[in-house]
Amino acid sequence: MAKWGQGDPRWIVEERADATNVNNWHWTERDATSWSKRKLKEVLEGLVVEGEAGRCEIGDLKHVEGEASCNSRKGKLIFFYEWNLRLSWKGTVKESGEKHKGSVEIPNLSEENEVDDTEINVSKKKGEGDVLKDLMRTEGTTKVREALRDYLKALKTEFTLGMILPTKAPAGQELATERKPSGNSTQDSVTAQSLDIVGVKIPTVRIFMKEVFNSSADELYSIFTKKELVQKFSKCPAVVEAEKGGKLQMFEGCVSGEYTELVPSQRIVLKWRCRSWPDEHYATVALNFQNLAAQSEVQLECKGVPVSHEEGTRQCWKQQYFEEIHILLQQSRDNME
Repeated sequence: MAKWGQGDPRWIVEERADATNVNNWHWTERDATSWSKRKLKEVLEGLVVEGEAGRCEIGDLKHVEGEASCNSRKGKLIFFYEWNLRLSWKGTVKESGEKHKGSVEIPNLSEENEVDDTEINVSKKKGEGDVLKDLMRTEGTTKVREALRDYLKALKTEFTLGMILPTKAPAGQELATERKPSGNSTQDSVTAQSLDIVGVKIPTVRIFMKEVFNSSADELYSIFTKKELVQKFSKCPAVVEAEKGGKLQMFEGCVSGEYTELVPSQRIVLKWRCRSWPDEHYATVALNFQNLAAQSEVQLECKGVPVSHEEGTRQCWKQQYFEEIHILLQQSRDNME
């Protein structure tokens, strides 16, 4: 028999601020069905397909049957999803101006198959207009697959924010090591530090990132502080009260916080947290904006991130904030041309 305190560490109950799922060892599950139905409608409805034959547009998600969930076990995330989808489409033949309708069916979108291998069937109501059916079978199928990838990306990043809970680190242990910047435009590093207590007593790290945008610092500041722009890049309803003490809520409540400092076009400081972090625990997020000729740079410093949320938080800012803001800025430029 093992001596007291010398057993398998997976079974040792350690002191935790939230007193749940010690060491992330136990199986936990979060139902993603309702969230997925909303996200699938968001990414699929309104897709436009254009070609030499004409123009088509995906309409309503007429049928959505299935379920999705995300499970955490031993600190790892496991996804289950199975969907049967049917969408309507309508289009106009370029030469004749004739209008036609049809449907797109996806009988089995699941984790058992890659998106590229998922069956997508295109049909059209009786009559001529097969050129539009062919357009939907080629370009339309490609667009639909891209949208399905967007759904799965959001399921694995946006929906799962905060599912991996923080664990206790040995006293005095350094919690992260210096990271070299990656080869893309996002440069990120995590500063090595000892125990850093913010809010409830859990071990945390500091994340630092930089990103350059094709915009002015003034425009970039507006994207973070104007409700309509926040909702555009986050693709969700949001609460944005951009004043000292004002509330912030994004990604269907997965992220929330409070504005603590605002210097127009220069700096934003927030109390910022993920919904599944221990109660009352907030990180401090500072965003500093700087003009660079025809571009601007944002420097992000996020202090007080729970250790086990380090990678998820970094990916959240990279994928759900920075990448989506790049897309928003590009769309704005395209609309102006």
